[in-house]
Amino acid sequence: MAVWNPDNIKDVAESIGIASLNEDVLQALSSDIEYRLSQVLEEALKFMRHSRRMTLSTQDVSQALRVLDIEPLYGYESTRPLRFGEASIGPGQPLFYVEDEEVDFEKLINAPLPKVPREISITAHWLAVEGVQPSIPQNPTPADSRGQELVPKGPGANPNLAVINGSDNVTIKPLVKHVLSKELQLYFSNVCNAILDENNDENRVAALASIRTDPGLHQLVPYFVNFIAEKVTHNLNDLFILTQTLQITSALLENKHLLLDPYVASIIPPVLTCLVGRHLGLSSEPLSHHLLRNIAAALLGSMCRKYAKSSRTLKPRLARTCLKNFLDPTKPLGANYGGIIGLQAIGGTEVVRALILPNVKDYESILREPLEDEGSPKQAEAEAVLTALIGALQTLEDDSVSGMNGLTNGNAASESQNLEAKVGQLVAGRVLAMGRPQFIKALLNA
Repeated sequence: MAVWNPDNIKDVAESIGIASLNEDVLQALSSDIEYRLSQVLEEALKFMRHSRRMTLSTQDVSQALRVLDIEPLYGYESTRPLRFGEASIGPGQPLFYVEDEEVDFEKLINAPLPKVPREISITAHWLAVEGVQPSIPQNPTPADSRGQELVPKGPGANPNLAVINGSDNVTIKPLVKHVLSKELQLYFSNVCNAILDENNDENRVAALASIRTDPGLHQLVPYFVNFIAEKVTHNLNDLFILTQTLQITSALLENKHLLLDPYVASIIPPVLTCLVGRHLGLSSEPLSHHLLRNIAAALLGSMCRKYAKSSRTLKPRLARTCLKNFLDPTKPLGANYGGIIGLQAIGGTEVVRALILPNVKDYESILREPLEDEGSPKQAEAEAVLTALIGALQTLEDDSVSGMNGLTNGNAASESQNLEAKVGQLVAGRVLAMGRPQFIKALLNA
């Protein structure tokens, strides 16, 4: 049985010209109306709860109707609850209306008149006298001036932001006042200009040597870190600038007087960009970026050795990033090259044995196609990647214990088959062509 009274539906039907309705139809419409109303009320209550209110408002109902894709109602909308009065127009037919505030004309007539506004006039006053603002009513007070510092500025600023955040009329002073002296500012400007000057090698070497040894640069460290990040971000096509930013990073790391532990997280992204970036330098010089990637890999390895104890997650995060760039077939071969040498620099033999060696055979499918493309730039890049891959695997030979002096003719064929099964036909052929039995044994025993 529906809670909604079917007689209401019958009255509405008669008002639009439907004389008679079946009882089953009335019951079905009553149930549907009850369901729709409960759905609207549930959505409206959600808006009320999210607004941290205990009173349901007409705005909540309007928002609920909009969410349910129902035409919104047009009527009263107020921030305070409305009071409804009841009037009877007949037996059993009450009429509800919004009570309007009654105005007493006698009180309104006898009320005092408001003050007459002043006439518009123009007066002159001093904003400041010799840099000092006079305390007159026309000038803002010091409290007003401090309040203006917190007002959001700019074309898209929200003037109510300070009030929403609870910082209205609150003055916040920095705990530390960081002011660079004119000497440090001049030093920073001259050093940066000298390092980026491609035509003056002497000044560039002297500037890097100063960063590497000067004990009084602790205040300039955040400025150098920001300078490195900015230059790497906006100069990915200029290998000279990228190389010099890595030189600045290396000089900062070599300075024994600087504490760089708080800045490691900010230094690593530019170095990683130079290591595994998609496109570094000009496309007309396909192999010119390899030297930059080698410098970045060596710098990354140095940072891991120096700061791995203070940040235990540093090496795993860097290894994960390099491995992803090494095995991603959608990345260019330059990024794969950076991933390989980065893994080798980060963890040495352990990382090569755990992350590079098990994936060499699967990676062969990525290298085979560009290697077969005779005379193309991709073939040269693929050869460089293959050389880097074999160079990383050679670290396993240095770590292995010598147990044999060579391969006998009896087991050479089986050793070759086992090597192909482990590292793939492409890498196995290059390794066998090198004629180093100890290297082959190290790969098979790893």
